[in-house]
Amino acid sequence: MTILFYELVGRDAARPFSPHCWKIAMALAHKGLGRSSLPTRFLEVPRVEGGVSKTVPVIRDGERVVADSFGIALYLDETYPERPTLFAGDGGKAMARFIERWSQLTIHPYVTTAALLDIHAMQDDENAAYFRSSREQRFGKPLEAVTAARDAGLAGFRAALEPLRSMLGYQPFIGGALPLFADYIVFGALQWARITSPYRLLDESDLVAQWFERCLDLHDGLGRRVEAAAAA
Repeated sequence: MTILFYELVGRDAARPFSPHCWKIAMALAHKGLGRSSLPTRFLEVPRVEGGVSKTVPVIRDGERVVADSFGIALYLDETYPERPTLFAGDGGKAMARFIERWSQLTIHPYVTTAALLDIHAMQDDENAAYFRSSREQRFGKPLEAVTAARDAGLAGFRAALEPLRSMLGYQPFIGGALPLFADYIVFGALQWARITSPYRLLDESDLVAQWFERCLDLHDGLGRRVEAAAAA
């Protein structure tokens, strides 16, 4: 049975960009599960599966509807235990919870700073208006003022990745010899940046950048099927 997968897009339905949706795209591929993608724009999210969630991703697997990226990953591992594991046990689940919080507190804020205007530019007129209004209310300033801080924050962002960079000197993936859901959490955040903005977050020589390139090649190059954002 094909799993229905609601994922966030902008004007171009072929360019899903949400970090949380990319976690699940990679998780479904990791499990070898077929999916049918349902492109969903910001203003369409409240109508997904009768309003089951304020955000995507959301999946429908037969009669079961599951929201929240971590909840979906847990569901997939529990429902399809015969397929490759996303967590490798309870310890892997606990590790992934830590990685999720670290990513959302360390990577997501800077990607938001770097890419906010580019994400706005990806939307159609109606969704762009919603995005600008909601984000300017959240940040208390114009989008342009948020993005203006990205150059000043770049060195600090790169320095904040040192724990990950150091660990990747010992092993190829966060999960060890092979990727686990913890890898897809961080991959989703950097893929979000790659697809939405041409702004360069990492040097090619960075171990984190090299790990990200390995992740792009996983699952028959799933991550590369959406091209990186081009400079205007």
